[in-house]
Amino acid sequence: MSRIVQALLSMSGRVTMLGLSRWAGAGGSFRTVQRFFNTVICWPNLFCQFFRRHLYRPGGEYFLVGDESVVTKAGHETHGLDYFFSGLLNKVVKGISIFTLSLVSVEERRSYPLRVEQVIRTEAEKAAAKERKQKRTKKDKSAPKKKRGRPKGSRNRAKSQVELSPELQRIQEMVKKQLEMLQNWLSVRYLVLDGHFGNKHALQMTLQCGLQLISKLRYDAALSFVYEGKQKRKGPRKKYGQKIDYRNIPDEYLVEKSTKEGIETRIYQAQMLHHEFAQLLNVVIITKTNLRTGAFANVNLFSSDLELSSAKIIDFYSLRFQIEFNFRDAKQFWGLEDFMNVKEVPLTNALNVSLFMVNLSQVLLREFQETHPNSGILDLKAHFRAAKYFEETIKMLPQKPEPILLEQIFAQLTTVGSIHAVNVRPSPS
Repeated sequence: MSRIVQALLSMSGRVTMLGLSRWAGAGGSFRTVQRFFNTVICWPNLFCQFFRRHLYRPGGEYFLVGDESVVTKAGHETHGLDYFFSGLLNKVVKGISIFTLSLVSVEERRSYPLRVEQVIRTEAEKAAAKERKQKRTKKDKSAPKKKRGRPKGSRNRAKSQVELSPELQRIQEMVKKQLEMLQNWLSVRYLVLDGHFGNKHALQMTLQCGLQLISKLRYDAALSFVYEGKQKRKGPRKKYGQKIDYRNIPDEYLVEKSTKEGIETRIYQAQMLHHEFAQLLNVVIITKTNLRTGAFANVNLFSSDLELSSAKIIDFYSLRFQIEFNFRDAKQFWGLEDFMNVKEVPLTNALNVSLFMVNLSQVLLREFQETHPNSGILDLKAHFRAAKYFEETIKMLPQKPEPILLEQIFAQLTTVGSIHAVNVRPSPS
């Protein structure tokens, strides 16, 4: 592992097993790298112990974030190869999909991956997805039209009793396992998911894990205020009040108002009801109006925690995007897009190594930035690459130069490929 980490930090080009072996040096032959990638490793424990030892700040505020990332792959042999929707490409692509759970530090404004699992869809899931697609694309005109109203003989069902989809079952199992690892030393209260999970099923899944959900509703969600009028003496109590009009929300729910560059922004917060959800929702509505053209847009965030402030809901949901930076770094620097493994165990190790390096690089950057302010991962890799070149070059010299000259040569090498290079004084003639 130490040899592979050194190779990842110093290498250029695609991150493959052959590429790693060429940069790993002594003790990192191709067969050794192959054996490593074919070894079953308990990555969740490794992620958790590394985070606790090197990244955790006692007393800090953390919450869980989950998101899916799609890696495009060709061929037919890769384990779990399927067709997935890529939000980055905005279309369905052939590849593999991973779901990642991360801890986000509110103080540091940074996400740290803790658990990575590949999404493997069963044949039943594939058949159900295909059936839904056919229903959307081709409607049977000969089928009898559905009658309006409630079917005769149907009975009331509790909205909290929902059947979780295989996708939510997988996520729920991941969350429960992660909470078991954190329960003795870190308390987590919130799970933040994107708008894909802004529904009653995801909410019940989160509540069953003992967490509170923060997510996003559709822009045209059919929300209603709580009814506060007089109730009838007989019959069921009325709970749904006036339906929301996003362009005319009562000022009593206004939290903040600002205008910048001709755009008026309003933030509203209210406890509201949705016909699909079993409980009250803590809803934060952000509206933006172009004062010149009248163009209007709104975003609806919500939480199952009724006591959470609007500022916290907005801040936590904004920090959810930090996990996207994890995926970006893993693909750009640590080989998430480069691996050529096709079998399950090597593929699992390749996926986890790339995201483990996201955490490890943050630890190295903390120390590196003390002497190289504003440095990023490119500067860090340039430094380790220079160290590799320097080490191999010194071995070939018949006589070792003076320490001062060695230091100046190394400092000059580190500037090659760096973005924020430190100025190097020219060596004395």
